[in-house]
Amino acid sequence: MKIVFATGNSGKLREASEILGEGFELVTPADFGITEDIPETGKTLRANSLQKAQYLYEKCGCDCFADDTGLEVDALGGAPGVYTARYAGDDKDFNRNMDKVLYELQSLETSAHMAEEFGLKTKPVSRRARFKSVVTLIIGGRIQMFEGTLEGVIAREKSGNGGFGYDPIFIADEYPGQTLADITEEQKNEISHRGKALRAMAAWLKSNK
Repeated sequence: MKIVFATGNSGKLREASEILGEGFELVTPADFGITEDIPETGKTLRANSLQKAQYLYEKCGCDCFADDTGLEVDALGGAPGVYTARYAGDDKDFNRNMDKVLYELQSLETSAHMAEEFGLKTKPVSRRARFKSVVTLIIGGRIQMFEGTLEGVIAREKSGNGGFGYDPIFIADEYPGQTLADITEEQKNEISHRGKALRAMAAWLKSNK
């Protein structure tokens, strides 16, 4: 089954292809001459995922799916959230995005430490975080949405050479002491937020052929 995935990210495309497996041929918007940035102006992950899928469906008229993924850090009030890709600027520089998250958490911890030195009671700064993915599938004009979540904590520094995005600073609960960039692609795909949403989509497709 040929289906268009609304991404230009080779890492995401490879991950999706491996998860969906045989029977699915993934193509990209570029294969249809669509090279512009797909709009994502929604205020929630669901809204952005739906917006991207609808835009692509209207442009190519083919079965397609889009995802929107956000990193939510508890101590940052749920940020970066829908601004995950552009947290440090519109250039989508994930090294800068990671640096900003690490700096903000470090600043909160420093402030808490200073308050304690003055005898003020403070709560420990939580590094709890989670990735959330929403995948919107449009097939034959029908819209279906699937979600996945991965719980973990933010590391104190970048680690690992694999993965993409924020992987070098995210430690999943399933692999304590290792970031998503430290573990193998196979290990990541088994637990990833996007993987959970894509597997749910694949199961739906197989049961609704």
